[in-house]
Amino acid sequence: MKRLILTSILLVAFLTSCAPVDLNAAMPTFDTGIDPTVWAQIPAGEFHFGQFDEIESTAAYEIMVTDVTTQQYADFLNAAVADGALKVEGDSVLGNYPGDEFYGVKHELEIKAGDWEYIPLADPSQRVKFDGSNFTVQAGYENHPMTSVTWFGAWGYCQYYDASLPTEIQWEKAARGDDERPFPWGDEIMRENANFYTSRDPFEDMSSFGSRTSPVGFYNGKNYDGYQTLDSASPYGLYDMAGNVWQWVGDVHSQEGFSDRFMKGGSKDTYDMNLRIWTRNSAPPMYFSPGVGFRCAR
Repeated sequence: MKRLILTSILLVAFLTSCAPVDLNAAMPTFDTGIDPTVWAQIPAGEFHFGQFDEIESTAAYEIMVTDVTTQQYADFLNAAVADGALKVEGDSVLGNYPGDEFYGVKHELEIKAGDWEYIPLADPSQRVKFDGSNFTVQAGYENHPMTSVTWFGAWGYCQYYDASLPTEIQWEKAARGDDERPFPWGDEIMRENANFYTSRDPFEDMSSFGSRTSPVGFYNGKNYDGYQTLDSASPYGLYDMAGNVWQWVGDVHSQEGFSDRFMKGGSKDTYDMNLRIWTRNSAPPMYFSPGVGFRCAR
């Protein structure tokens, strides 16, 4: 009986401690000094792709040094709604997508041409706010990565600025360079390299088993009020290619029998080993999450 009572007490204590994170709680604000408008130059040539070092090759291209920020996305929404490229209907921002080729393969999801949701406005984790005429950013999140954005919303942002979502091959090359490293910064991972589950960064609230995004470029070797980060840029100078948020990539795989889109990089909610460069996640293109963002290539 005593053992049963003790077990019950421990269970109640555990459940009490597992209250969901307060997404609107006050959080630290830091200027990382990393400019989110900068693009990195990726040279043409071969590189090691995937876990087993398959050799792939790309032409030269550019890719954003950071994920698209919440402020950048709000600016895009204001411009695109004003010029008629996007529209607001109810609690959604909608934009046109030309559709995917449909092969009728088992389990394939048909993505038709038409208006698709870019972002949900009513979702409690949405950091972009709309007052009926203007899009703004929840205070403190201006330089954080844009999240709660669907694949369509990421694709549409890049298209609007004459860019595209990087392919998985482009993304991996930008993250890895020309050697066989498993992480953008090298062979090992430490808590001060990236924002991941239990990394104990200033944005993590372990009392509620929850985590929040960190500003783009946060892990650049800078000391933030006593929290010392490691410079965790990729060989081409890209930040947050591991951790913080999963990043949508542009590949469409309908012909192979499914229409999910891939995500790369791991997030604030995944364990350290899931931040390895070759790790892949996937979801339907209408999916959104506070742990998913993107960057563009051109």
